[in-house]
Amino acid sequence: MLDIQFIRDNPAVVKEAIDKKRTGSPDLVDRILELDHSWRQAVTEHQELKTEANASAQQIGALMKSGQRDAAQKLIARNTEMKSRLAELESRERSLHANLNGLLYEIPNIPHPTVPVGRTEEDNQVVHEWGKHPSFSFTPRAHWDLIEQHALVDFDRGAKVSGAGFPFYRGQGARLQRSLVQFFLDTATRRGYTEIQPPLVINEDSARGTGQLPDKEDLMYEAKRDGLYLIPTAEVPVTNLHRDEIIPEEELPLKYCAYTPCFRREAGSHGKIVRGLNRLHQFDKVELVQFVHPERSYDALEALREDAEALLVALELPYRRLLMSTGDMGFTQAKKYDLEVWSPGQEQWLEVSSISNFESFQARRMNIRYRPDGGGKPVVLHTLNGSGLALPRIVAALLEHGQQADGSIVLPAALHPWTGFDTIGP
Repeated sequence: MLDIQFIRDNPAVVKEAIDKKRTGSPDLVDRILELDHSWRQAVTEHQELKTEANASAQQIGALMKSGQRDAAQKLIARNTEMKSRLAELESRERSLHANLNGLLYEIPNIPHPTVPVGRTEEDNQVVHEWGKHPSFSFTPRAHWDLIEQHALVDFDRGAKVSGAGFPFYRGQGARLQRSLVQFFLDTATRRGYTEIQPPLVINEDSARGTGQLPDKEDLMYEAKRDGLYLIPTAEVPVTNLHRDEIIPEEELPLKYCAYTPCFRREAGSHGKIVRGLNRLHQFDKVELVQFVHPERSYDALEALREDAEALLVALELPYRRLLMSTGDMGFTQAKKYDLEVWSPGQEQWLEVSSISNFESFQARRMNIRYRPDGGGKPVVLHTLNGSGLALPRIVAALLEHGQQADGSIVLPAALHPWTGFDTIGP
């Protein structure tokens, strides 16, 4: 969430951000400021009356000691009235503050000045491209045909057991999944990340902390009986790892990597290409999360991007980097890149990673701060995360890029130490 003082000082900037991100109404800012004014008035009145009541209590004691009982009784009656009013003001103050906080959760993050202004995904900017599209002496097949040929994934039995979007991986398909997870984690730890194995369910406070609530309720699976949600990404539990903590500045940056299955209902995905591994309800992903000093978060964003891109280079997958526009970047992000790999069998780009700087937006929700070196007041730090990487479309791209005329699939050399085989099939 945004700092209320920032909203007080920059209402026009916040209204502009709401418009650029196409979320909510700029009128929300006026409602927040009105509510904030009423809350501050209630706080002031409450404090002034409390001060008067305390002074009156001392005066009553003095009057009683001096024998002025009639005067003391009048003050006692007045104190009784003040106590009743104090209770009313305290209740009003709590109610106004709760309503104010509720509205603050509906305000999106402010886009960084370098983010292109746009309304749809068509306004995203391609800022980098690496690798060449492969050429084949035959018509390349889509990954779902290759999967069927080599019995790598069983979609039908997954649908029978759980529903569409919950596949079984089998044989070399399962081994490839496990190998990719190990490769991604080992690469991340060599690049300075600490590996975390987080819970796969989260509570409401955790979902609110990273911005899944109140913005993405429809995308999460909920265990209503226990008040828990299945994680949509490891970002949520890992970023909440330091919720309500003050971290010494000398420990920054903190860099974590985590492998988890991810669960997404994918509500609203109708009309998108969902065949094969393109869009699943359960999928594997390695996530990279950082907690950094505010002055260094944009350097950290570029370094985090490089960490993700290094994996694509190692896997020899042609990719492009998109700088996301204001209308397509998300509610919580200040700046976001997407990485997409080329799919020769489908002749389209497939997103495999998003890398984002949230600045203080998530950390303020979670009350994560750092203590400056030499002491001083704790300061809200910045959080970042990125996929390093999401597996389903990586698997799809590997299969499609590695396919041979005889029907076999050659895997990139970087994976051979983890898979134990260099070819699938024929």
